[in-house]
Amino acid sequence: MPHPRMYDDSNPLIQKLRKVCLALGNVIEKEAWGECTFRAVDGSMFAMTDNNHHQSGHVAVWVKAPAMAQEILINSDPQRFFKPPYMGAKGWVGVRLEGKADWGHITAILKDGYEMSLPIKKSSMRPKRIASPVTRAKQSMKPRPSRVRHEH
Repeated sequence: MPHPRMYDDSNPLIQKLRKVCLALGNVIEKEAWGECTFRAVDGSMFAMTDNNHHQSGHVAVWVKAPAMAQEILINSDPQRFFKPPYMGAKGWVGVRLEGKADWGHITAILKDGYEMSLPIKKSSMRPKRIASPVTRAKQSMKPRPSRVRHEH
């Protein structure tokens, strides 16, 4: 028995989310579990809508996230971010879309999930990622091997 459709295509939040996801590159949208899901072509799912899914009480998106991102985001703003059912145990993060959503930040989160979902064979086509300020700071704190100068 198929799930009933949970989303309304006329919802401006769904329309905005769809526009952002489809603009990432080779992305397909597929309805699953009564929700919109977004998948990298020849890859895996990286985002899924949550339109009061299991009476959650919100409109949100669940996004595949890199290690530690879920914890960092939820701790930074538990009103906006949450651990989604089912996928949360795999590191995915839920992002509420209502209210004053920061679509620039949401787009960056979706892009990370999309890049994680690209098929391995296309990984060489992935754009080089620029290290974040936090990563650069951590790298600059690492001890560097000393260079021994040999004189002849």
